[in-house]
Amino acid sequence: MSTTAVVPRSSKHGYRFLREFITQPFVIGAVAPSSKRLARKMVEGVDFTAANAIVEFGPGTGAFTTKILRRLSPSCRYFAIELNPTMADLWRERHPGRTLHQGSVEHVDQFCAREGIEQVDVIFSGLPWASFDDRLQEATLAASLRVLKPGGQLITFGYRVGTMLPKGRRFYRRLPKFFSRVERSEYVWRNIPPAFVVRCTK
Repeated sequence: MSTTAVVPRSSKHGYRFLREFITQPFVIGAVAPSSKRLARKMVEGVDFTAANAIVEFGPGTGAFTTKILRRLSPSCRYFAIELNPTMADLWRERHPGRTLHQGSVEHVDQFCAREGIEQVDVIFSGLPWASFDDRLQEATLAASLRVLKPGGQLITFGYRVGTMLPKGRRFYRRLPKFFSRVERSEYVWRNIPPAFVVRCTK
């Protein structure tokens, strides 16, 4: 009698994530989904009870999404934006019934208009900033500012290796030009690769 091994869903997502990284390294930007420890660090200190609208950039398979959705108040509006079709399908598989717009985050204001959202309290970002050229970094940060309310936050993360790359260094130097306050966390060493969280306040 033959048997068929069942691969856990998390492992399947990991395999597909790695495949997307191999085929599109400058779009995916990581070899594995973010760890639960990094996800906890991303949502740490956010007042979800006061938030009326939250947007997630580049959620990938939804490593951060689960932590975000567990903390949303019933009245808070939420949607995600994902460019990669494979990642979008994985995300929808994990989060049925939740809204994801497939496209570029440069058009976040258009997506907000579709959802009837005027201002956003928090943007959580999983974008590979150190892979973006100067034009895309500038355009994405400008788009974020257009929808964030005064005092709103862009919360993103970076890899230790990214701070050594020219595009990564330019990105972190660029942040204070767009935001009034930029704070960086300690490293989350138990992530592949090691990462840190950056909180940017409008």
